[in-house]
Amino acid sequence: MKKLILSFLIIQLISSCTKEDVYEPFIFYNPEIEVAIPVNFPELNNSFYTNKPTKYGVKLGEKLFFDKKLSANNTISCSSCHIQANAFSDGISEAIGIYGRVGFRNTPPVQNMAFMQFYNWDGNKQALESQPLVPIITHEEMDSSILEVISKLETEEEYLHLFYNAFGDSKITGDRIYNSIAQYEYTLISANSKYDKVKRNEGETFTENEILGYKTFQDKCATCHSTELFTDQSFRNIGFPKNPNTDEAGRARVTGKTEDISRFRVPSLRNIEYTAPYGSFGQFATLKEVLDYLDNGVLEADNLDSVLKENNNQIPITEEEKDNLILFLKTLSDTDFIGQ
Repeated sequence: MKKLILSFLIIQLISSCTKEDVYEPFIFYNPEIEVAIPVNFPELNNSFYTNKPTKYGVKLGEKLFFDKKLSANNTISCSSCHIQANAFSDGISEAIGIYGRVGFRNTPPVQNMAFMQFYNWDGNKQALESQPLVPIITHEEMDSSILEVISKLETEEEYLHLFYNAFGDSKITGDRIYNSIAQYEYTLISANSKYDKVKRNEGETFTENEILGYKTFQDKCATCHSTELFTDQSFRNIGFPKNPNTDEAGRARVTGKTEDISRFRVPSLRNIEYTAPYGSFGQFATLKEVLDYLDNGVLEADNLDSVLKENNNQIPITEEEKDNLILFLKTLSDTDFIGQ
């Protein structure tokens, strides 16, 4: 009798279910976000196409970028050295990391990364997704490990939720951390300076001095600082003062070739007003100092760039040209990008 009653209740329960009672399976939805590609910018880095920015990937990457848990003692984040007000550089000669440890290179700005073919001063990374591990494990920077970072993030419900939204499950892995940080950095595009507005005919015009500075730039700077990124992304030795740190060898640290000693990636001049000091280890405090040095003559080297060798190891430039050139370079400042 009890079995008969139980069977009857089960039948009644099943028959009472409606379509509204049936739970639909979870549908993973993390749409790609539109990245506005500025006119005349170079080709995107190939890795961008396999890791396109997504709604939740970017959100996760931004949180990671500003999170100090990526360092061993929870005191240093990516944003500690890459400060938005400085076009995501830090305003000091050499980066300072965990426990006040000083690195031996100047912090490069983070801007227009989607269009770069090489990353870091020596170009040791060609995919942005492989770059975040470098500061995480470097002794002078975060001095941690990816396993230690993962163990911290796994204890936080918010991160489990973010990884779930970004990747379809809550598993936290190194590759997912790197990819999401790269997705966020791919969105950091600077292309709304006065220079850009003039080029787009948006009502802005250069002053007479800026026009003169632009002419000087085209005559004496554009060989290396070409394209709309204002860098040709090549590696050159331009005879700047040498870093006293014996570990420094420039591009040769990557290639192992003698001819690459003291060659560094040509930096972009966009937002240069905000990224002082200048040089691979912050040799120059101001743009005027850089121009004076190039004008007075640079260090001799067998692999000194031909642009300088052919001009008696210097780039002759008058004081008036320097003043106007600096005024032009300031038209590359993107106040929207730095958050002003």
